[in-house]
Amino acid sequence: MEITWLGHSCFMVKTKQVSLVTDPYDPSLGYPGLKSNANIVTISHSHPGHSYSSGIAGNPKIIHQAGEYEIGGVFIIGLSNFHDADKGNSRGKNLAYIIEMEDVRLCHLGDLGHLPLSKQVEELSIADVLFVPVGGVSTIDARMAAEVVRLLGPKIVIPMHYKTEVAHWLDPLSNFVREMGLREVVPQSKINLTNSNLPEETQVIVLGSPAQQTGQHEDSLHSPKTAQVRDSTESVWTT
Repeated sequence: MEITWLGHSCFMVKTKQVSLVTDPYDPSLGYPGLKSNANIVTISHSHPGHSYSSGIAGNPKIIHQAGEYEIGGVFIIGLSNFHDADKGNSRGKNLAYIIEMEDVRLCHLGDLGHLPLSKQVEELSIADVLFVPVGGVSTIDARMAAEVVRLLGPKIVIPMHYKTEVAHWLDPLSNFVREMGLREVVPQSKINLTNSNLPEETQVIVLGSPAQQTGQHEDSLHSPKTAQVRDSTESVWTT
């Protein structure tokens, strides 16, 4: 499968048979308008930055509720949690999704606002690939995101929902980089995954062009700590 970051919490996941988009944003957010076709769209919560399904062409199946789904050979489980640390009293509910495609399990946490409870850890820890918000303000912050990674133990971690020139109100990606004890970030445009090429130990991959990372402008994405780098041309580390 091929995974591409489109901006904010929105990703395109493609296989030979099907394409899926997570949390499509309204172009009023400031990112480029989405020009994507998809078979499936998942929505974590109703907010213009995460639920602009009308921007996705191809008459996709829209999933926006908890439950189990099977669409075109893709298995999806929507799991309810909260957008805040006050059981939803401040920001309401959120949905995390477990998505199984081509024998790889993805977990998109949406705008998770709290550390998962023990039952939620059990449900979410089956994921091979974790899309985790790291920018704080309206979600968990970098410190909590690093703790979520340690609780769930995925093979690959893809941070999302952090400060860019568009989402200037969020905390920078560099905070998460430091919390994970990483050395530097070199974003790559996309990744290709199969069940057979998943790493044995947790690795972090940052998607997106360097121009979309405010770390290139305001915040250094370099940490004084060292880390094992699999390939200097990729944003991949072992934690």
